[in-house]
Amino acid sequence: MDLPNNKKNLSFIERLFHLEEAKTNVRREILAGITTFVSMAYILFVNPQVLGEAGMDKGAVFTATALSAILGSVLMALLANYPIAIAPGLGDNAFFTYSVVLAMGIPWQTAMAGVLVSSVIFLIISLLKIREIVIDAIPHDLKLAVAAGIGIFIAFVGLQGGGLITASKSTLVTMGSFTVPTTWLTIFGLVVTGGLMARKVPGSIFIGMILTTILGLVTKLIPLPTHVISSIPSMKPTFGVSVAHLPDIQQPQLWAVVLIFLLVAFFDTAGTMIGLAEQAGFMKNNKMPRIGRALMADSVSMLGGAFMGTTPTAAYVESSAGIAIGGRTGLTSLTVGVLFAIAMFFSPLLSVVTTNVTAPVLIIVGILMAQSMKGIHWEKFEIAMPAFLTIVGMPLTYNISYGIAFGFIAYPLTMMAAGRRKEVNLTMYILFFVFILLLYIINVLPK
Repeated sequence: MDLPNNKKNLSFIERLFHLEEAKTNVRREILAGITTFVSMAYILFVNPQVLGEAGMDKGAVFTATALSAILGSVLMALLANYPIAIAPGLGDNAFFTYSVVLAMGIPWQTAMAGVLVSSVIFLIISLLKIREIVIDAIPHDLKLAVAAGIGIFIAFVGLQGGGLITASKSTLVTMGSFTVPTTWLTIFGLVVTGGLMARKVPGSIFIGMILTTILGLVTKLIPLPTHVISSIPSMKPTFGVSVAHLPDIQQPQLWAVVLIFLLVAFFDTAGTMIGLAEQAGFMKNNKMPRIGRALMADSVSMLGGAFMGTTPTAAYVESSAGIAIGGRTGLTSLTVGVLFAIAMFFSPLLSVVTTNVTAPVLIIVGILMAQSMKGIHWEKFEIAMPAFLTIVGMPLTYNISYGIAFGFIAYPLTMMAAGRRKEVNLTMYILFFVFILLLYIINVLPK
């Protein structure tokens, strides 16, 4: 009796995610989901820490982070069938805490109301398909540049997190110290995973992470967790606070905050999705199929997160780790959602997945994503300049949105200078002014 049931279950999964059409299978998709989850699990600890500095309850933020990631990733799986995971974004939580709450002196409750308002506007423009129209209008060369820029950005994050590079007052960055034992853990992971990738071993990235973690535990560079299971913290301190404080949004400062959250979330997620779609080979005729549904999943999770008590969600660049080992359908992101649900009970176990374990993954995935640069028309300077500024802008400013802004501002200018202004569509001219406004707001108004 078990065999027919198994066939029935498999056929249901096939109908839901179209695995055969995507040339994948259940095992590969689940492995990809595990890899993506392990690569982004740090957000469960980093988000509460950052928002905790704003005065928010860390336990409540932990639960809100997990639930918003579950909501976004499951919606991405069921609505868009993409292997793209969603969770609260790192850049937004830093802006929320350090720029809005601490620098501007706005209470976190009021700032969270601003997040809610921007989330509602975000959902409306997604329903009107404005985001979809904008993304489809972006030239192919710039989409490739965005993908490459994200790759170099996450490789930079990996090099930094793994201790291979460090800050320097004289040169901004310099070589890390090889006297630090954990740095050698990163080197071990990079060598082992790179070797497995070169030999085309299936699941190379995930195997590399497991071996690196085991070495860390054996050498005591990674401490054993004190316990395995913990209760789920209550969201009572943060749930619904954004709604209760909506009347507080009256001053111009807060509307500037709303606009910043809206613009940054708009282009962070759009840029990330384009980069991931390029990596996975989803792009068709310079368009991302089902992007409207993908953006809807992102918008709804952002709104849900604002209700629960966390900063805006975003598509995660770490999804590229799962894509790199073959994740091609929503079963990958569904797996991520399930693992976030399990993680709410087993959070102490996640402490063994340190930055030294994930760093080699980010570096290798960065290498894979940087390959999209080969498709850019470098021989045409009017294309090369905005593409280059997009690519280097992301890691050098440590911000995906800044990189996109540099490239999108330069593109109409270089195209006009080359006598090709008629090839620039109206949307790109509008984005030119939008990004100038974004840079002005971020760098002038909040101060």
